[in-house]
Amino acid sequence: MKNINFKLICVLFAVFFAVSCSKDFLERPSLSEISTENFYQTKEELRLATAGLYAGKVWGEYHNRAIIAIGDVLGGNLVLPWGGQDLVELNTFTLSGTNDRLVSCWKGLYFVVGHCNATINGIENAPATIAEADKNAAIAEARFIRAMAYYHLVMTWGEVPIYEDYAELISSPLVNKNIVADGYRFITEDLIFAAENLPETDEKGRVTSWSAKGLLSKVYLTMAGLGQSGGTRNQEYLDLAKNYAKDVIENSGSVLLPSYKDLFKTQFNDNPESLFALQWTSPSGGWGEGNMNLTMSPSNDIVPQKELAFGGPSPSYDLYLAYTEQDSIRRKATIMLPGDYYEELNAAEGGYTCTLPAMKKHIIGNEVDNNFPAMTTLSSIEHNSLLRLADVYLIYAEAILGNNASTTNAEALLYFNMVRERAGVDPLTELNTDIILKERRLEFACEGQYWYDLVRLSYYNPVKAIEVLNTQISNDIRVRFDYDEDTEIATPNDPIGIITPASVGTFTLQLPSLEIIANPKLNEPAVPYY
Repeated sequence: MKNINFKLICVLFAVFFAVSCSKDFLERPSLSEISTENFYQTKEELRLATAGLYAGKVWGEYHNRAIIAIGDVLGGNLVLPWGGQDLVELNTFTLSGTNDRLVSCWKGLYFVVGHCNATINGIENAPATIAEADKNAAIAEARFIRAMAYYHLVMTWGEVPIYEDYAELISSPLVNKNIVADGYRFITEDLIFAAENLPETDEKGRVTSWSAKGLLSKVYLTMAGLGQSGGTRNQEYLDLAKNYAKDVIENSGSVLLPSYKDLFKTQFNDNPESLFALQWTSPSGGWGEGNMNLTMSPSNDIVPQKELAFGGPSPSYDLYLAYTEQDSIRRKATIMLPGDYYEELNAAEGGYTCTLPAMKKHIIGNEVDNNFPAMTTLSSIEHNSLLRLADVYLIYAEAILGNNASTTNAEALLYFNMVRERAGVDPLTELNTDIILKERRLEFACEGQYWYDLVRLSYYNPVKAIEVLNTQISNDIRVRFDYDEDTEIATPNDPIGIITPASVGTFTLQLPSLEIIANPKLNEPAVPYY
């Protein structure tokens, strides 16, 4: 199977989905630029349109400004003191509605939603000469990606506006928030449609029915805790999470990539473990439109053209402590410590030896290391996954654990331990919530996931979720650290600001202030969508 032809797509997408200059609170494509009756004439043109939803400007703002800031800085995996007050607020739980990273999260995710909606609306109005099955498959791609965006919107803010028709939004831009339960219902309806209408196999980089079922398992696991308390979850949703995960595990043909560190090398883009990855290409169309993870490199020596390494985030002392000595494979592939040597970085000049604690994941080296002369620091060609099979394995184990204090279930242990064994750590014989949460943290650190794992926990066991964050604060481990490579001793630094103790409200972020000004209805109580 060949990769999606993204160079041609970028040209078509730039013409077809030019962005409006409107100041309305939901970003969306401009109606004046869309001519669906002249564009969607064949199945191939549908495929070109949906391919443009996988990266570029569509995902640029959320990816480059928010995914790691929210998922890992807010969760306490990373500390970014030199990125301005906005990042300090994330680390210290002093967020305001003017926080720029928060605004980028909102705008970026609704930008994805807007493009998905425009694509869906256009396909629905395409000529009858295109087979209905082809139309549905294309719509299913867009609905999967829209579901991914809405999943993060609901997890971040809870009550958010749901909209499907950009023309209707233009005529009535002031809209209410919708209740959380309807947000999740909307997400599951998108994903069920996607699971029923996407193919089981496709060219590399495209989502399949297994992608949709994998995300459904995660959404149902999240929904199992919604409205619950005392550590108990809805069994019906736990069963749905378990069944969807089991279907993917047993029938998709997907497998774990044997080497953990290879997951984050461009030679293994769209590997058999990836269920949904952003399809970045190079060069980007402009600032913020490519994969800019390389700007977080700690050194110009290991970025393209040896320039524009703005400085990487520091791993927190808490994350450092979470790795055992045996868990060195994941640790070294995720965070660098002084003295760590990476032969694949700056390979032509003998490799790279780290000099300070820094993020390693997504730091893929220079243009020579990746055999891609056109790559720049602003346009990494890493196709970073937002959903991979290891996630489904751990979801399956957690769904089996369910409302039990612990489990020795053989199926849960089998797939849980496959993730551990790939990392080179010993298998376990019993699982509980704390063990699974820690395993998820170590497996997905620096992939924008840990904050959302804590939000999911807060749905049904807020006391434990608050305890996780407040333990970071009370033990002074939500901080940067120094590391002596000779003694192998890490020394925590002082906090970058006064950290506010976590509470139940910590897990639902503030709405951006400017969005409330533009749409005062956001201050009104949420209403049902259905």
